[in-house]
This record gives sequence, structure tokens and C-alpha cells, in this order.
Amino acid sequence: MNFLAHLYLSGNQPGLIIGNFIADMVKGRQINGYPASVAGGIRLHRQIDRFTDSHPVVNRSKGRLRATCRHYAGVVTDMYYDHFLALNWDHYSCHSLESYVEWAYGLLQQHLDMLPERARYVLPRMVENNWLVNYADLDRLSLNFGGMARRTPYESGMEGAVVDLKTHYRLFAEEFGSFFPELMEFVEEQGVSLDHHRGLSDNNGWAQ
Repeated sequence: MNFLAHLYLSGNQPGLIIGNFIADMVKGRQINGYPASVAGGIRLHRQIDRFTDSHPVVNRSKGRLRATCRHYAGVVTDMYYDHFLALNWDHYSCHSLESYVEWAYGLLQQHLDMLPERARYVLPRMVENNWLVNYADLDRLSLNFGGMARRTPYESGMEGAVVDLKTHYRLFAEEFGSFFPELMEFVEEQGVSLDHHRGLSDNNGWAQ
């Protein structure tokens, strides 16, 4: 899963959100330098990745991309799934995508001192270009893939990833719709409540 899904799956717990956001930028024993709640978010991110990477539905999505995106099929699938989460956000949360994202950006910006150098570089660009909301827009998604393709040291196929998405849009949408509820259930089994997205909490701290 990509940034939006990882934040969504952190509940409304600041430590988990921060840890889930920075997890890919924290290596090995570096986790020991973070507060317990943030370390818990890093571990949750890794659990989510393991669950996702071994899931047959996700593997079906990735398999459809092997010929064009090769090594990056998993990265592209993660972004496709964030596209469908952003596009169908109202199905998964009682809060608007815009208000949730604004709240999440603010939380991360309040804790810049806790973020690794790479995360401090990424976050302002994410906020400036509003990545998390713009995942829903195919034109903006295409620009993101193009930028990623230019930054890879060899041919990745990502510059054409939105063409692949449009070609098999219904199949990818169905696979996301099948997989994501199972991932939500898995995360709640790890002790993370997603009740705030269902409207069962009124003290979550963001505007409605």
C-alpha cells in the first residue's frame, strides 16, 4: 500500500501515523531510536506490507503489470490502490478526504523533528502538490508516475502505468474492492481501531 492507505490504516493515533509514514525510511535498528508509539507505527507498516505482498488478489494485480513495469509492478499496484481509495474515500470514511488529509499533513508537520531526513524532504512536496488528494485524478497520477520513471536508473515502464490502469480499470477496481476490506480487518486484528472513519468517535481532531 502507498502513503494514503498507510495513513488511513493508522487509526487516529499520532504515533502510529508518524511511524507508518516514515517506516520505509527507517532501517534495521534505527527503529530503537523512536518512542514506543512511533516504533509501533513502523512495525504496523511492515505488517501491512507483509500481508499485502502475500495476498493472492494483490499478486493478481501485480501479475497483470509484470510485462510492462517489471520490477516496479508492486510499486505501481500500491499507487493504483491508493487511487481507488482516494476515489472511493466516502465509502471508507465518514470524513471528507480533503479534511482528513489536511489533518494528517498538519500532524506530520508538527513533528518534523521526529522525521528522518528523507521524510523531511518528501513531506513539503507532498503537501505542496497535495499528493494524497490528487491520487484520485488520473492526469495527476500520470504525472507522478512520469516523475518516478525519470528518477529510476533504468527503464521502469512506469511512464505508461496510467495507460495500463485505464486498459484494465475494472479489474484493478474490483481487486482493490475485494482486498481492502480484508486489509482493514487484518489491521483491526492487530489492535488498531478504525472506528473514527466510521463516525463512532467525535474527538478525532479534524474538521468535518
